[in-house]
This record gives sequence, C-alpha cells and structure tokens, in this order.
Amino acid sequence: MRRFARRRLAVASLAVLVVVIVASLVGGNLWRYGFAEITDEFSTGPSWQHPMGTDGIGRDLLARVLQGSQKSVQVALLVALLATTFGTLVGALAGYYRGLVDGVLMRATDLVLTIPGIAVLAVVAARVREGGSWVLVALVLSFLAWAQTARVVRAEFVSLREREFVAAARALGAGDGRIITRHLLPNAAGPIIVNATLTVAFAILLETALSYLELGIRAPDTSLGLLVAEGQQAATTRPWLFYFPGLVIMVITLCVNFVGDGLRDALDPTSARSHRR
Repeated sequence: MRRFARRRLAVASLAVLVVVIVASLVGGNLWRYGFAEITDEFSTGPSWQHPMGTDGIGRDLLARVLQGSQKSVQVALLVALLATTFGTLVGALAGYYRGLVDGVLMRATDLVLTIPGIAVLAVVAARVREGGSWVLVALVLSFLAWAQTARVVRAEFVSLREREFVAAARALGAGDGRIITRHLLPNAAGPIIVNATLTVAFAILLETALSYLELGIRAPDTSLGLLVAEGQQAATTRPWLFYFPGLVIMVITLCVNFVGDGLRDALDPTSARSHRR
C-alpha cells in the first residue's frame, strides 16, 4: 500500500475511478431526471438544468450516461470476477500438476484464444432478439477473457512450484490443495490482481464495441457504447450527444490502466521502482 501510494498518477486515477463507479451505481437514483424520462427541451446543449444537454426527444443525457455507465461497470466487474476466478483455477491446476493436466488445459486455453469473439457474440445476439441482457453479455465476455488470465497464472505457478518453500511444505506433509491455496496463490496474487484490473478495461472496451455494433446491450436499456452509436449521426450538429459518452469511456479505461500500472509496480518485488522512495 505504501509503494502504491507513492505513485501519484495511480492514486489520482483510483480516486477518479471510484467517483465514476459510485456515480454510475447510485447517481441515477439521485439525479432529478430518469434515463428514460422525456422532458420538454429537445436537442438543447449543456446547461445548468441539463449539464450534458438533451437528445432529440428530450431525454436528459446525464441521466442516460449515468445509466449507461452503470451497465458498462456492472458488465466489466462481473467479467473481471468470473474470468479471473476461472482463469486462476485453470492456470493453477495446469502450472502445479504439469504433464497431462497441463497439456489438456493449455490446449483448451489456446483454443479459446483462437475463437473470434465478435463472431461468437454475433451468434449470441442473434439468439437474443428481445433486447440484449447485460448478464448474458458479461457471461460471453467472461468466456472470451479467462484464457489470458490462465496463461499468466500458469506461468507463475510453473516458476513457484520449484521454490524451496514448496518443497518444505511437502516435507511437512502438506497436501496439494493446501500448497496451492496457502502457499502458491498468495505468492501469485500480484500478477492476478493486475490482470484483473486490465480485464476490467478490456471488458468495458469490448462491451462498448459490441453495443456500438448492436450486438450487446440494446434498447430500451442503454450502455455507453449504445449512447455513442446513437450520437454518432449528430457528432457535427449536436456534438454533446457523441462526445460526452465517449469521454466517460476514455476516462474509465485510462484510470483502470493507470491503476493497473501502479499495482504492477507496487506488487512486483523485483522492480526497482517498487523500492523507490
């Protein structure tokens, strides 16, 4: 924590990210307008009444951005949780047991890495005609994202399983489960946490792209990608409809990446920057 706190950019990014996440989760309930509420002001620019303006049918854009951010954040956090958990399990088993287990699990991981994600999601979207469920989108994104985590964890376990403390644990009679959960996983926590933060950024960008292509969350619900897609036609005449959702996407993604960089440096005991005072 002290090493992370010395990285001002990472700390500032974490603070901004927390504000955006809290605003996305509870801001919609506190703001004066609902995301589907229609006002009597059509296509108005930013003002005190509507800080991000309104769209062509009078809906407050700030309310819609808050709702869209909520769905994007929910998808990203669920993807990070599921992909990190499953990827860690697969990587841990492959790296610890090696041999046949390693071969089977890693070939399955390689197979997932070769699957074109957009094609898979296009098929799923075709099955879900009545609006895109954000939970279904998160599950599909998790299926596409766990493989990278598995490879990272497997590499860490291959290195750690030959260390002296693992041999000492075996000599004291510790079983495989105890060695994995009590000795190896804590020592691999740094790369796992960093990879989880990067998975959040990956999920937000991919969900945005899918909603933009109408393969993810769809009306009557909304997401940041869907708002960007709806506002692209008005980018030159009513730029606030296009640029405000895009700016929120950029802020979230950059903050997540900066926090991930700070965590990587702080958790890496071999990094010279992790010991800098």
